[in-house]
Amino acid sequence: MDADLAAAVGTRVRAARRRAGWSVGGLASRAGVGKGSLSEIENGTRNPTLSTLYALAGALDVPLATLLVEPGVQVASPGIVARLLDARRHEDGATVEVYLLHLEPGVVHRSGAHGPGVTEYLLLTHGRARVGVLGQERDLAVGETAVWVSDAEHAYEALGGMAADAVLTIRSPG
Repeated sequence: MDADLAAAVGTRVRAARRRAGWSVGGLASRAGVGKGSLSEIENGTRNPTLSTLYALAGALDVPLATLLVEPGVQVASPGIVARLLDARRHEDGATVEVYLLHLEPGVVHRSGAHGPGVTEYLLLTHGRARVGVLGQERDLAVGETAVWVSDAEHAYEALGGMAADAVLTIRSPG
């Protein structure tokens, strides 16, 4: 993430925190993020990982796309890169986010629980992967899909010693 993008993401995080009426320390505590780290993210001096942004979005009860700037933005954590392709809020208040995921082999990416009723739809486009709610994961081959309610910890893992790619759609109810 370049400096301008990090600054824009930081501005969005700060705005969402203020709308929620929380201090930096309050959000940091709720998200399990260090107060100093959150301050650096809000000031655009630290590039947040995908895991950190998910934790912040979850604590703020907003879709991840709310914290990102525009389609094309990429965020990453070890072993996973997510690029926002589209995000829309519908008249009924539901939000639909579409991401291109790239999973590196040998890394299990765990994602914390999202809000109630948030559902993920994953279509595997390359490689093999294991995805879904922990303890209920499914192994997928190219062209296969998995759907799960992501109000519990869930994971993504490339299988077979090679990278995997997928299209992930996340629907958050209104």
